Amino acid sequence: MPADNHTFFYPVTYILTGIPGTEESHVWIAIPFCLMYVVILFGNSLLIFIILTEQSLHEPMYLFVSMLATVDLLLSTTTVPKMLAIFWFRAGEISFAACLTQMFFIHVSFIAESAILLAMAFDRYVAICDPLRYTIILTKSVIGKMGLAVVTRSFLIIFPLIVVMKQLKFCRTNLLPHTYCEHMIIARLACNNIRVHIWYGVAVAILVIGLDVVLIAVSYGLILRAVFRLPSKEARIKALRTCSSHVCVILMFYVPAVFSSLAHQIGNIIPGYIVNLLANLYVLIPPMLNPIVYGVTTKEILKRVINLFYRCWSRSSVPS
Repeated sequence: MPADNHTFFYPVTYILTGIPGTEESHVWIAIPFCLMYVVILFGNSLLIFIILTEQSLHEPMYLFVSMLATVDLLLSTTTVPKMLAIFWFRAGEISFAACLTQMFFIHVSFIAESAILLAMAFDRYVAICDPLRYTIILTKSVIGKMGLAVVTRSFLIIFPLIVVMKQLKFCRTNLLPHTYCEHMIIARLACNNIRVHIWYGVAVAILVIGLDVVLIAVSYGLILRAVFRLPSKEARIKALRTCSSHVCVILMFYVPAVFSSLAHQIGNIIPGYIVNLLANLYVLIPPMLNPIVYGVTTKEILKRVINLFYRCWSRSSVPS
């Protein structure tokens, strides 16, 4: 249809409709989502508090874990409260500016988390493959610069996307069949040619996320080679144990995120409810499980969590 036959408009508001086809179950779907969000807030906040207040945990690995927990809080807090408002109160209305802002922080969080996982893989590589130079290579100054690089890279990748999004002209519905504002879902409502948006998403997926995955895989390939060259079985097991939590977090993050991203790029091939489910999983499951994984598998963190709860219980049990 020729563009001239369209009535173009710039949407003042969008309406987020939630998960299409499940409207009657929205109230019940929101209950586990709310419980997961409570776990996310409590677990990640506790993790950040323990790492920042315990001087002995001011080491590269734990500082990276605190960065990961911060990004998880940002990602979930950007999406879940609005999601719950949609499910419980049908409050799906969101302004165009707020929608772009939400989209910006969602994608920035995703890119930042990928970069932090890469930094953590580098940390494990140095710790196992070059332990004598570990404290020399990964100083607090270097870690601070790496954190700044993570933020800068994420901003520079996503900000141009926001600028391009504001140039779109809309002539279709302002209903977004989703629980939050996502790049391709908004772009598909435009009457412009969105080929640039599709290729930009593909380029980010391959050149940014794909490169992070490749570098993480290379790091762990070198780690495994070094581990299996260790003379004793106990040393090999100890080295592998230090990497187990990170590998679990990597899998929990990339598997749902990559499938969700690909599903949005290839359009209607995959049913909408599956795309929506994957999209919700990647903003809920990794942020919820990350502090649990690190709390259970990392003895230093687990010990301090137990001590913290023991002190709190002791104080509350002392009669006034």
